[in-house]
Amino acid sequence: MRLLRVGPRGQEWPAIEAKDGTWRDVSGLIDDWSGTALGDERLKEIAKEDLGSLPELDRSLRVGPCVGGVGKFICIGLNYSDHAAETGVEPPLEPVIFSKATSAISGPNDPIEIPRGSTKTDWEVELGVVIGKQGKYIDQANAMEHAAGYCVINDLSERAFQLEGTGQWVKGKSADSFGPIGPYLVTRDEVPDPQDLSLWLDVNGHRMQSGHTGTMIFSVKYIVSFVSQFMSLHPGDVISTGTPPGVGLGMKPEQYLSTGDRVTLGIAGLGEQTQVCIEASN
Repeated sequence: MRLLRVGPRGQEWPAIEAKDGTWRDVSGLIDDWSGTALGDERLKEIAKEDLGSLPELDRSLRVGPCVGGVGKFICIGLNYSDHAAETGVEPPLEPVIFSKATSAISGPNDPIEIPRGSTKTDWEVELGVVIGKQGKYIDQANAMEHAAGYCVINDLSERAFQLEGTGQWVKGKSADSFGPIGPYLVTRDEVPDPQDLSLWLDVNGHRMQSGHTGTMIFSVKYIVSFVSQFMSLHPGDVISTGTPPGVGLGMKPEQYLSTGDRVTLGIAGLGEQTQVCIEASN
């Protein structure tokens, strides 16, 4: 299933894209795509419903983040060896874990707000994993049972905030609008192999990133298992699994986003995002 959330910011309601491409309102069945609604049993119940009998929605509605009530927004750094090389560091021996503030989460087509004082706002297309089943100390063999599905994420970064001065990745990753998620949460059953997905990103119509999840250093199942050794995972938690090469930091000379720039990105089978850069609001 292709799950999404539509409506004004902070007032989104749950929907499904039906097989015929129409959007159907499922707010009469569930409150939101969050928490226990992301578990296998609840998703199976929803899949049995006659979607054609549900109210059809206007596809011009704003699309919000595909997951509501996110508890943790966890990210994996340097998970493609060629991306590590372009940033001038050795590929890590184990996953690099950091987090983004959940206040960074935005809809897939909402504007990117360039933070005050920013000189190095950068882009990163990434495969997101949405947790559907609680767990800790998860074995790799069982790791995928804990995933509700997958989504597109733009893991935006302010490189000066992240790497200069005192540094701190969370500081450079957590500005408002720095976590567009969606448009869809595509359920696990529709993605047979998360290590066989192409992903790409354009800035102003120019291809900047073109990669494949098969070149990840650490696989999705390894990441889910690894993260769970250090913290419990809960339904609605989101893990962003790293980016392929082609970020602004790795260019010579470096290239970053400015107001008016247009960013388009996507992952095969998971949908696309489009964002326009604006100055940060008050």
